Amino acid sequence: MAKEKKEEPLNEDVTADSAAEEAVTDEKAAKISELEKELAASKEAHIRTLAEYDNYRKRSTKEKEGIYADAKAVCMTELLGVVDNFERALDVKDSDFESYKKGIEIIYTNLTETFKKLGVEAFGEAGEEFDPNFHNGVMHVDDPELADNVIAEVFSKGYKLGDKVLRPAMVKVAN
Repeated sequence: MAKEKKEEPLNEDVTADSAAEEAVTDEKAAKISELEKELAASKEAHIRTLAEYDNYRKRSTKEKEGIYADAKAVCMTELLGVVDNFERALDVKDSDFESYKKGIEIIYTNLTETFKKLGVEAFGEAGEEFDPNFHNGVMHVDDPELADNVIAEVFSKGYKLGDKVLRPAMVKVAN
């Protein structure tokens, strides 16, 4: 019987250890389940974020293309009046040289006003100082009446839109 008494407490200890191990295992399983749920939620949030970014990128690209098309449309709409005036001038059959000249001057004025509306400025005048950022010196001349690095003659005006040079002025520079 003494041996039996010793075995009984031993069985109780094993049962207690088994119960403790089961409790720990249940806690671990619950913790694993909780972490798996958090991981799934994080994955879903990450996938949604990626989808939102992809949509944003597509929308931004489409807006940029739209802005460019809209800007071209505004520019061309402004120039349509000039085209109309040229067509009217070409339709006139019986007119003298002075009338044509006056018509061309009106069209030129109309065009320069359109450029001003669009923010385009002409530059490059004789007597200005030569600046390689704005002028393309295609010739030079030795002229004692002009200072060094001064524009002597303009072959074609330059144009800029804000700070951006659309076309540099083609000039002859005095040295």
